[in-house]
Amino acid sequence: MISFVGAGPGAPDLMTLRGRDRLAGAAVVVWASSLVPEAVLVHASAGAVVHDSASMTLEDVLSVYADHPDAAIVRLHSGDPCLYGAIQEQLDWCVANGRDFEIVPGVSSLGAAAAALGQELTIPTVAQSVVLTRLAGRTAASMPERESVAAFSSHGSTLAVFLSAARPAELAAQLLAPESAFGPDTPAAIVVRASWPDERVVRTTVGRLHADLDAVGARTTVLVLVGPALGGRPDPGARSHLYHPAFAHGFRRRSEAGSTTGRPA
Repeated sequence: MISFVGAGPGAPDLMTLRGRDRLAGAAVVVWASSLVPEAVLVHASAGAVVHDSASMTLEDVLSVYADHPDAAIVRLHSGDPCLYGAIQEQLDWCVANGRDFEIVPGVSSLGAAAAALGQELTIPTVAQSVVLTRLAGRTAASMPERESVAAFSSHGSTLAVFLSAARPAELAAQLLAPESAFGPDTPAAIVVRASWPDERVVRTTVGRLHADLDAVGARTTVLVLVGPALGGRPDPGARSHLYHPAFAHGFRRRSEAGSTTGRPA
């Protein structure tokens, strides 16, 4: 069995229990030292054969799978393997070669970044959608034209921009494209190595983003968050429907007594 395991955002205790158990039972582990801290390997058995994929090609990784047809293998991916994990070609190989596989979800760096900021990314009346995207860069051929950062900026929802810190000028320019719903004062945040021991959080604005990314200096394991939701609730009286006493649902009746404590949003 080949288990594609989400290592989580970095902290060893943010790996899921299932992921930890698969790692502990693996005879062969393939991990990327450039994206996953070595501390996560504390969950691996002492006898496991460990390959660092940081300098490996896809073909190199697949050869490891081919060389161990009967072994329990863990391919350790940063965050959640289904988000920019480049696992689809590996899954296709497994199907083509009759190898059993599974995907073990992981905690995304998006969740860890929001936790580091100490806030929700969906605020009633402000933003109810989160878009995960990236700049095209050297992989422009894989980016559909309609999915550019500039295109998504026109919606005004919360943007989580992965893999783009190395091009701060381009990122800032796309966020302020002519059709963008964002302006120079729109809140933004830079989160470096979310949940790692050296985690850094910089709150900024779209107008200052270029300069602040330059000042931070990090180019990998950086997530940029943008949108009005990062500014919190503009109206303290606006509440979510979910727990409002005036809002009934299948598990709770409407409470007349509490219906004046605030208005649902």
